[in-house]
Amino acid sequence: MKSRVLNISTRGHGDFIDLSSLIQSFLEDSGVEEGLLNIFVPGSTAGITTIEYEHGALLDLEAAMEKIAPVEAEYQHNLRWHDGNGFSHVRAALLGPSLTLPIHGNRTATGTWQQIVLVECDNRPRQRDIYLSILSAGGD
Repeated sequence: MKSRVLNISTRGHGDFIDLSSLIQSFLEDSGVEEGLLNIFVPGSTAGITTIEYEHGALLDLEAAMEKIAPVEAEYQHNLRWHDGNGFSHVRAALLGPSLTLPIHGNRTATGTWQQIVLVECDNRPRQRDIYLSILSAGGD
C-alpha cells in the first residue's frame, strides 16, 4: 500500500480547498495505474467531498449547509462545551470524513468538472492532516 499525509492550513469556517492537484501529484509519484484511492481527514469538524470547484457552486454548497445546519442555531454541543462550533460538527458529519475513488490510468476516475475538496467547517483556522492511501489492483 502506498500512502502520504498532506498538511493543509485552513482559514476556518467556509474555507474550501481544492486537493485535486496535490492528489494527482501523489498518484504520479506512486506509479499506480489501477486501484482505489482513499482520502481521509481526521477530526469531527471538516469533510471531504467532490464538487465543481467554481465560486458559484461553492456558494451554493455553503448556502445549502446553512439551511441544513445554521451557524446561529442552538446546538447541545455548544451548551455543553461553549465553543460555538456545534454547526461545524453537524456539517462535517453530513459531508463525511473520507472519500474513496477508483484510480484508472494513474488518475482518479473523476469527471471533467469534478474536483476533490476539503471543506473546513470549524469556526477557526485549523491545521489539517489529509491521509491518502492507495490500494493497488496489482497488490502493491
